Amino acid sequence: YAFDPETNLFYYGSGNPAPWNETMRPGDNKWTMTIWGRDIDTGEAKFGYQKTPHDEWDYAGVNVMMLSEQKDKDGKERKLLTHPDRNGIVYTLDRTNGDLISANKIDDTVNWVKQVDLKTGQPVRDPEFATRMDHKATEICPSAMGYHNQGHDSYDPEKKRFFLGINHICME
Repeated sequence: YAFDPETNLFYYGSGNPAPWNETMRPGDNKWTMTIWGRDIDTGEAKFGYQKTPHDEWDYAGVNVMMLSEQKDKDGKERKLLTHPDRNGIVYTLDRTNGDLISANKIDDTVNWVKQVDLKTGQPVRDPEFATRMDHKATEICPSAMGYHNQGHDSYDPEKKRFFLGINHICME
C-alpha cells in the first residue's frame, strides 16, 4: 500500500482471477489485476486501472506502489504512482486521477505482451504465449513468479531513479 495525504488516497493492487484455467472464466475478470486509488476516509474508489485483463499467467498485481513527483515530457510537475508488476511491465499513472502515463517492459524478453496501448490502456497480447488448453506455449516470459515480485523497492528523488530487484525466469 501507499498513501498520499495531499490527495487523501491510498493505493494498492488487486490479485489474479481464479481458477487458473482461463477457459473456465471468460471476459476481462474485472476488477482483478487492478491498481486502485481509494479515498482513505470513505473507501470510495476514485480510479481503477486493470493491467492484465483476463490474466492467464498468475501475474497477481499486488506489488509495491511507489509515489513520486516528477516532470512530464512537457515539463509539467505531476504526482505519479509507479508500479513494477509481476507481468514484466512498469506502469506509471497520474496518482490524482489514474491516467496511464507509461507502460514499459522491464526488459525486451517480456513476450506475453507486444506492448501496452497508451490510449486504451489495453495490453496487445502475443497469442503465441497464451495458455489456452489447445496450445502448448513455451518460453513464456515472465514466469508466474514474475519479473518483479513482492520485493521492496525505492525511489531516489535527487537522482530521479527507481531501484528494484527483478527475476529473469520464463515458463512453459
